[in-house]
Parts: sequence; structure tokens; C-alpha cells
Amino acid sequence: MKTVLRILAGLALALAIIALSGYAWATHRDASLLTRRVATHRADFPIPFPLTHDEVDSLRLARQAAGVRGNPLAGLDLDSIARARAASRGEHLVHSRYGCVECHGQNFGGGVMVDNPLIGRLLGPNITAGRGGRTRDFTPSDWDRIVRHGVKQDGLPAVMPSVDFASMSDEELSDIVSYVRSLPTVDRTVAPPRLGPLGKVLLATGRMALSVDLITDHLAGHATYPPPSDPTAAFGAHLATVCQGCHGANLAGGPIQGGDPSWPPAMNLTPDADGLAGWTYQQFVSVLHTGTRPDGTPLRRPMAGIISYTKQMTDVELKALWSYLSTLPAVPSK
Repeated sequence: MKTVLRILAGLALALAIIALSGYAWATHRDASLLTRRVATHRADFPIPFPLTHDEVDSLRLARQAAGVRGNPLAGLDLDSIARARAASRGEHLVHSRYGCVECHGQNFGGGVMVDNPLIGRLLGPNITAGRGGRTRDFTPSDWDRIVRHGVKQDGLPAVMPSVDFASMSDEELSDIVSYVRSLPTVDRTVAPPRLGPLGKVLLATGRMALSVDLITDHLAGHATYPPPSDPTAAFGAHLATVCQGCHGANLAGGPIQGGDPSWPPAMNLTPDADGLAGWTYQQFVSVLHTGTRPDGTPLRRPMAGIISYTKQMTDVELKALWSYLSTLPAVPSK
């Protein structure tokens, strides 16, 4: 019996040494991942975008039709009008497509991304201009760096899921910033991210990837404007870029990289037998409006939480997204 106990004690000690060594390696590996500098291109765009010539002409014609004599634009503050229109577009983007409030809170003063003792406590920072806000002195290039590249102002990697926003156009980013700046400021300092033991191992082994590593080219520029808002596959392809973070670059679904380990695999969105083959447009819209599949089963997290956004999509956006998904080749589920 004593011999057995000594063997068991030796095995327990060996396992403890292995576990501690693995944890030490993961801690060192994480430190190297989070302290490297990442170079990105330098973006520059107006915030807000000024009114286009067509928008100015529409204002002029509307004022003339209303009986304004002389210069129909006299007395108008075109900059204020541009700011209001940009904020309105940004509000739609935030509440129908880009889900910023999930991490930064409804008032953008900070929110909870992950709060799990094993994985860690990852809080979305305050991005208002209030005390403690991280973006108070942000330039357009700073906004581009963090939102579309996952790189902080000092060049270090961030935990922000920027892979979902990498294809965002300059105008869309400018509109979102205009909307955030139009809201009341929040005075709040949010603690920096802290990884738990499992989170450290997941990050070190690549099971929880940083967006900075998922985005292939940090030196490439971005489109100035999004595609025209028409029910076309081209516009749908642009809309679908926000789906790739969960459903993969080919939208064939599978395990969600960088997500909560408890999340189920993402659904295949291609016309494969395990995907959208046999679906109708009406069924597709119904799922995005109700969160219930055609067979009556409810969607699970994280997609269940996305329905509050997809319900805000316009008919044109839904038709464009379906048009694009219908052009995809069928890819077998992973």
C-alpha cells in the first residue's frame, strides 16, 4: 500500500510540475503576443463626411420648391446638416449591423465582453469623450487602427474583435464616430483586460485568436465608400463581412475562433445540405426577425443575441444579403 501511495504521489507531483510548466509557458507566450508592436497603414478621412454635391443640390431644390428666394442655401449650416446626417447613418449601422453596444454598453461608457473566472474579465472600454474615455484624443487614424485592425493607439494588439469590421469603409467608420460623438459623454474608467488561467492557455495555443492575427494585411487601405445601398449581391457581400468572425471567411460555419468555448459551432451559410440549401427568402428573413429556425427550434448564443440587430436591417439590406448568400458555392460543413 505504501508503494502504491508513493507512486500516486509521484504521479501527482509530475502532473503538477507539467501543469505549472504549461501555465508558465502560456503566460510567457501571452506576454509576447500582447507586447509586440504591429504596424498599420495611416488612414485619414473626414469626421463627418461633408455633404455630397447631389445632397447639396437636393437641399437647393427642396428650398426652391418651398418658395425660398434668392440663394436657397443662405442661412443653412451645411456642416451641421452633414454632422446630423452622418450621426443618423451611424446610428443605423450601430443598431443593425456592427453591434458596438455589446462590448461598449448602450451609452458607450463601457461594457462587459467576457466575465468568466477561468477565461478572464474582458471589458469594453469607455469610448465617449468623458473622463476615462479612451478615444478623447483619437485621430481618424487611431479610430481606423483600433476598429479595423485590432491595434491600440500605442501599436499593441487589442482584444477587440476587429476582424468583423476590417472591411468597413471610411464613410461608415466616420458615421459611427459621428454618432458616438453625438451622444452624452460618460465619465467612467474601465479596467484593462485580464485573462484567467484557461484564457491564457487558449490565447497561447491559438484557440482564442486575436483579430490582429486574423486580419492578413494591416498595410492595405480601405474603401472610401460602401457599395450602393441596393438589393444586389455586391452590397450583400459587403454586409456579410460582419458574419465572417463567427461563420468563417467562406461562411461555411464551424467552431467559432476566439469565442466562448461553450458556444456551439456557427451554422453553414452556404447552399450546402447542412446549410441554406432548400431555404426560401421568407424563411431566411423570419429567422433574422424572430430568432426561430424553420423547424421551430430557437437559435442559440451567440446568434440569438444578434437578432436584436438583424431585426433593424432594412428590406434592401436583407434582400442584398440573401442575394449574395445565394451566389456562394456550396461548401461542406466542418
